Amino acid sequence: MANPTSSLTVALVGNPNTGKSTLFSALCGVPARVGNYPGVTVEKKLGKYRDDSGEVIVVDLPGTYSLSARTMDEMVSVDVLLGRQSDVPKLDVIVAIADATNLERNLYLFTQLRQLEIPIILVLNMWDRVLASSMKVDLAQLSERLGVTVVVATASRSSGIQEIKAAIRTAAAKGSSTPESLFPPEFQAECDTLRDWMKASGEPEMQSFLVQRLLLDIDSAHAQRLSKQPELKELPNRIAEARARLASSGQRVPALETKCRYNWIRSRLAGVVDRPAEDTDTLSDRIDHVLTHRVWGLVIFAAIMFAVFQCISTGASGMMSGIETLQGALVTWVHSWLAPGTLRSLIDDGIIAGVGSVLIFLPQILILFFFIGVLEDCGYMARAAFVMDKLMTKLGLSGKSFLPLMSSFACAVPGIMATRVIENTRDRMITILVAPLMSCSARLPVYILLISFIPETHWLGGWIGLRGVVLFAMHVLGLVVAIPVAWLLKRFFFPGETAAFVMELPSYKLPSPKVVFYRVWERGQSFVGRAGTLIFCTAVLVWAAGYFPGDHTEVHQLTRTIEQRELQATGDTDDELEAMRAQERQLNGALIKGSLLGQAGQAIEPIVKPLGWDWRIGVGVIASFPAREVIIATLGTIYSLGGDVDEEDSGLQDALASSRWEDGRPVYTLPVALSIMVFFALCAQCAATLMVIKRETNSWRWPIFTFVYMTTLAYVGSFITYNLASWVWVG
Repeated sequence: MANPTSSLTVALVGNPNTGKSTLFSALCGVPARVGNYPGVTVEKKLGKYRDDSGEVIVVDLPGTYSLSARTMDEMVSVDVLLGRQSDVPKLDVIVAIADATNLERNLYLFTQLRQLEIPIILVLNMWDRVLASSMKVDLAQLSERLGVTVVVATASRSSGIQEIKAAIRTAAAKGSSTPESLFPPEFQAECDTLRDWMKASGEPEMQSFLVQRLLLDIDSAHAQRLSKQPELKELPNRIAEARARLASSGQRVPALETKCRYNWIRSRLAGVVDRPAEDTDTLSDRIDHVLTHRVWGLVIFAAIMFAVFQCISTGASGMMSGIETLQGALVTWVHSWLAPGTLRSLIDDGIIAGVGSVLIFLPQILILFFFIGVLEDCGYMARAAFVMDKLMTKLGLSGKSFLPLMSSFACAVPGIMATRVIENTRDRMITILVAPLMSCSARLPVYILLISFIPETHWLGGWIGLRGVVLFAMHVLGLVVAIPVAWLLKRFFFPGETAAFVMELPSYKLPSPKVVFYRVWERGQSFVGRAGTLIFCTAVLVWAAGYFPGDHTEVHQLTRTIEQRELQATGDTDDELEAMRAQERQLNGALIKGSLLGQAGQAIEPIVKPLGWDWRIGVGVIASFPAREVIIATLGTIYSLGGDVDEEDSGLQDALASSRWEDGRPVYTLPVALSIMVFFALCAQCAATLMVIKRETNSWRWPIFTFVYMTTLAYVGSFITYNLASWVWVG
């Protein structure tokens, strides 16, 4: 029994679409502490609030329909509830959240939670819908029959929050009691036999709940974990024998659990819930006839997605330009205070550029999650997943994978973060691993720079041009390759039966501004605080590789002289000043060639030469690891044009066209241009994406895997493209 004046740890548990996250934000506000449980992809969300008796830590567990843990990720929720998760305090109270309009279905999870022998309260959320309908619920009788405190709430309006806080304290002070068994004596006897065998084998006394789950859950993650212990290697056989004996007595698993739990629920709700017969064709049903229609549903979904991504493109571009402008202003301010030197270079090209490479993603992330929040909270997201599921299943994914993949065409970072809407671990992991193959906007500058080497051939009276076809092909390539990659991942890395697509269609409602704001804030904070740190460090390391070793004394003195002359400029053309700028660019080009970055590019030239590349292209590819578009500035520096050139700079395009091998052959030809474009279409040249994969999977294994498989794909694709194009071009 907990001290009512001490700090408490409370878990929020409920089915998806019961308003659990809304209640969490109403209880705790923002910010919340968001992370991952060690070693798994399950998100850990912790918040806290204070009442008159002290602090209350709130753990928001992932939405689930039952505690049948079939994967190690799903097992985390059970471990938290049982106090077996080392990074979460032992629970004092469980807050079970149920949709007040669907009590019979929602109480299934409640019947499992009550077996944990932890004080529990039941919150009937969305109570406003009950009040607006002709449905009646006898709360006093329901509380008496269930043996717990029942509180009504409308979390989206912060109604009932104080009552929930008071009930939490009361439940903690009262303590828990052993609930009655819902199962027949034969089942309980098998549980006792299994527990006794495990105890004799050296396994400490186990909770009754876990022993029951061993018998009830097919492919249980709990059983998989225990059977790895040498003394329990016979556990699978013992479980199979127990199930066979139960089946012979008419108690077949797993149907037994569903039958017993729903029988108990119906007996408790009889005479407590009065739900008069309603018109089966409600307004919600009539809307769904259109939104989930096999044709009109797709058309409406496409229109909504088009509008969302147009808003992201338009809204984010302005904010991203503002960030770049601020970045430039900071560089100018630094230049006014610091003379050219290593420190200024570190601040300019390392720190400011590193921070900028983090913040530049924020506008897209915030806008995307604003729309996700609105679509989820109003109830449309579930319909969108339902509409897209049939198509996505053919690709080895689920309907919920569509939005993250489409988001990745703008930027893989928010796209990967958007995979959090996918409850199934296998589908989520596969979506994360193929999302970087979508051709994001950062690849476009590379395509535009190299498209000039494609002949301006046109067909159909000028309506179709070869350059346009190549540009389209580069954008589609990743999507096409993602299909077999997803199949291979599901076949060899995430094997198992395809999970049934179970999607509850929640009632339509107006989105809560507070809930939407909370989700946007949480995702933005999570990105900057976790992935942003890694992205920043990567940017600084790449700066160091491009700066050291090398004696920068001459170029720093020259830069100082140029800046002094510019301050004294009268506006007339100064040939001497322009000559000094050209000399500065040449010195920078020589320095980057001698840097660690340049040395790495020269070292890998034998590896990239089969792709038609020279060492300069190799340096550009390595330097573009923080962000793909960095190759433009790197090539500008290497070719003594300066790092401020862009992809449409005619000087850079001319320099590339004039570049020659030692035997006089041009470096950049149509096959080479296609080779580089294919490489960038398939490679993992984006530190931000890899860091976000690490953040979302909570493991370095998967970003390393992504980098290796995508780089291999890119190399093979580039090699085939170069040789095939060379053969066709010469022919």
